[in-house]
Amino acid sequence: MIQHAQETSSADGVSWDLDDLYSGPDDPQIDRDLDGALNRAKAFESVYRGKIDTDGGPEPALLLAALTELEGLSEQMDRPSVYAGLLHAAKTDDPRRGALLAHTRERWTAINKHLIFFDLEWVKVPDDAATGLIAAPALARYRHYLDRKRAWRPHYLSEPEEKVLEEKAVTGRAAFVRLFDETCATIRCPFEHEGRGESLSIQQILARLYDADRAVRQAAAAGLTEGLRDNSRLLTFIFNTVVLDHKSDCEMRHFVGPMDSRHLANEVGDDVVEALMTAAERHHATVHRYYRLKQRLLRLDVLYDYDRYAPLFPDLPGCDWPTARRIVEESYERFSPWAGGIIREFFEARWIDAELRPGKRGGAFSSGAVPSVHPYILMNYTDRLRDVMTLAHELGHGLHQYLSRAVGYLQCGTPLTTAEMASVFGEMLTFQRLLELDPSPRTRLALLCGKIEDGFATVFRQVVLTRFEQALHRARREQGEQSAEQINALWLSANRPMHGDVVQLTEGYAWWWLYIGHFIRSPFYCYAYAFGELLVLALVQKFKQEGPSFVPKYLDLLGSGGSDAPHRLLARLDVDVTDPGFWELGLRLLGEMVTEAEQIADQV
Repeated sequence: MIQHAQETSSADGVSWDLDDLYSGPDDPQIDRDLDGALNRAKAFESVYRGKIDTDGGPEPALLLAALTELEGLSEQMDRPSVYAGLLHAAKTDDPRRGALLAHTRERWTAINKHLIFFDLEWVKVPDDAATGLIAAPALARYRHYLDRKRAWRPHYLSEPEEKVLEEKAVTGRAAFVRLFDETCATIRCPFEHEGRGESLSIQQILARLYDADRAVRQAAAAGLTEGLRDNSRLLTFIFNTVVLDHKSDCEMRHFVGPMDSRHLANEVGDDVVEALMTAAERHHATVHRYYRLKQRLLRLDVLYDYDRYAPLFPDLPGCDWPTARRIVEESYERFSPWAGGIIREFFEARWIDAELRPGKRGGAFSSGAVPSVHPYILMNYTDRLRDVMTLAHELGHGLHQYLSRAVGYLQCGTPLTTAEMASVFGEMLTFQRLLELDPSPRTRLALLCGKIEDGFATVFRQVVLTRFEQALHRARREQGEQSAEQINALWLSANRPMHGDVVQLTEGYAWWWLYIGHFIRSPFYCYAYAFGELLVLALVQKFKQEGPSFVPKYLDLLGSGGSDAPHRLLARLDVDVTDPGFWELGLRLLGEMVTEAEQIADQV
């Protein structure tokens, strides 16, 4: 009989306290905030409709008053749905939490219908008048916000159309995203090892792929494949629907390519992204070199996909939650005592949810919540050393979100390209600290190989995922609905160049696209990880060169949030991401790390 495995770790009991948002799902303040936001939205519409789209544009004082009210109103209307989203992520199989999530999203849509006019009027203001307003000293706080809204001008529809799309999104795309999350959270994968059967969640069985015992990894791969394949009909339908929905959006909003809307939101050109991806693909030989090294170190005749994350030295200890907390706190503290104090607050004030529980959303994220409160982090801590890096990663996001609150709700969010900057930088700080704590060649090799594998997952694999998305969206557009088997073929085709003739991709690996949530929640998100990793490798080099003088400039960059274009913000640190050759800096550093691993391996 297959037993449901108990999900436990040293992080048991480490759950977040959401009381700074609301006291509970039945808190009457949730509906009071929604009612208040609806009244404010109606009043906003009454006061400002027709006052923005005028021949010469509005007076700066009027536009400032409108933006100030819109900012406060936006936070009030978002707060309930942010809270409901966090509750739901922590326990997706609780129907009450799902009902609250639906309720707050429906109310949000009803409120937002009274605000849609504002952006539509602003983009109709004549260019000369708009340019003057954007440059007006009184509107300096909102300069980039106003400028970015106008960049979307060719893609807005009429107000009635925008309202219809907003209304239908609740039962359309958003519903399928929720269905995907709830389905993946409840999938059970059979795990058969040494005559004992267990039923594992996706998160649990993915953790088994890092086991030192090859038989465990092989059984985990087989179980993951079976769990995904058993649910492939529903998940494939969700994928097809979301991809078709994206195609419809692009057509209605006059985007030529499926990635154009993501590029516009990320404030980056297609040429920059393509230069990044092709540069990474030119360095596949670095990946192949490393996997040959790993195959040699593991003494394997063939390196299969389920061997990629096998530990080199099984006797190296894991890492319990208290130790992980200490290491990550020290890492940030040594970089900046100010940053270290903020990181400590995440632990002390219970802004982190790390324990394992049935129904909890897989993976990890940091939610910026709302500026009047603070960020919250969700992760699934399994006592492995790689979880320390995940904790450092999400706390980097949290630090970024915490500091950027100062620029206000309308501009605190960052494009995805720079959103990954602080998280990956935090990982690098923690990696350096781990090396210092145990500098022996054996441990250094294990940590270095772990960091290389993280870098490969963040750069090369994310480019693979983006190429897969491109192929899937193209196939759906040109050939119609795709079967699971057709998508499997696209997945394997995208993966083969990175793995070359070194890693043997098994038949079951063809199904592993089915659990990757970024494809569903945020189409074409993945290249931002590669952008962020390579950017951070360059920033780490600058930190080594400049020392303490780098720290305040970096923290000031984080505090700027999305208040200016990424390339202008990064120029403050003498970084030029528009230079096609820029990406070679980070890619060469990854190659040097592989060379160092090869040299240490010869000693060990």
